[in-house]
Amino acid sequence: MTDGPLSGVLIADFSRVLAAPYATMLLADLGAEVIKVERPVAGDDTRAWGPPHVDGEAVYYRSVNRNKRSVVLDLGDPAGLAAGRELALRADVLIENFRPGLMARYGLDHDKLRVGNPGLVYCSVSGFGGGAGAALPGYDLLVQAVGGLMSVTGPAPGEPTKVGVALVDVLTGLHAGIGILAALRHREATGEGQLIEVDLLSALLSSMVNQSANHLMAGLTPGIMGNRHPSVAPYEVYQAADRPIALAVGNDRQFASLVGALGAPELAADPRFVHNASRVAHVDELAALLSAQLATRTADEWFELLTPLGVPCGPVNDLAEAFALAERLGLEPRAPGGSVRNPIKLSATPPAYRLPPPTLGEHTTEILEWLAKPESPPGG
Repeated sequence: MTDGPLSGVLIADFSRVLAAPYATMLLADLGAEVIKVERPVAGDDTRAWGPPHVDGEAVYYRSVNRNKRSVVLDLGDPAGLAAGRELALRADVLIENFRPGLMARYGLDHDKLRVGNPGLVYCSVSGFGGGAGAALPGYDLLVQAVGGLMSVTGPAPGEPTKVGVALVDVLTGLHAGIGILAALRHREATGEGQLIEVDLLSALLSSMVNQSANHLMAGLTPGIMGNRHPSVAPYEVYQAADRPIALAVGNDRQFASLVGALGAPELAADPRFVHNASRVAHVDELAALLSAQLATRTADEWFELLTPLGVPCGPVNDLAEAFALAERLGLEPRAPGGSVRNPIKLSATPPAYRLPPPTLGEHTTEILEWLAKPESPPGG
């Protein structure tokens, strides 16, 4: 086993695509031993999700599967199912994102496994839960649509737009990881495992924070506002002389500093703009005034001028520029092997990058031999 805060934790990963594999990769970075169970021939769906490819593997797959071992098991075959069950009985954590009910068909559901492994932390990730929504397919785009995210995202009313990454999957993976860590802490105190259920729709509704709260607590149903904020102004994207720039002015002091730098200090005392609530009420008038001033300099010039004054702003970067910024700031965004660094920094037990994403079935022989012997750490 490896050093790390989760060293000694064995995760049987029966998941594929993004949400759950993202969670298990983060846990693997922190020292957990993750055994990725894949179907014969095709393996994880994302192995086919290219281009682009690197070294013959789809980059999509490689983005969420480092620090894992891959074993190919045919759960429809008695020998494959027996190996899968033995793995589950030895595991500290099992995570799966099959259609609700499928693991039960194989006898790999929580109720059956807890009999032989009462300390098992079992995490089930689904699109819409195991009840009335069990038959609905859990694809990120679908959840962005029916979960309300697209209703508040887009350039203008009537133009709903998805976020440019599978954000709901990522948020769900983070919630799953938190649930697993909480359950492991409970097991440490009591010796008991438990069932964790996380679904994409619930994770999205929770992650829409103030927008969801506006609906539940204030009876408001928010709509598309483009790059504007429903409760803060100025908090949007403007056009500088060369490219767009984002302003995120969160209080009256920052607003006074902004308009002073723009050469219009009188706006800070204007009754329409003196406080945030009044600025929100007159956001169109404010935007017109700010736009005229911001168009006189480049985005980088405004960034250099406004940032020392405490005004949150920045150019709209592409990913190359974003990584370059992170590097200039000393954030070291790249992990060995070309993947993105785990964003969690721990002073005593930092994330480690031990294994590249495995090829399909790369560790099948090793793991099957281990499962055939009395219990010991895989590879040990």
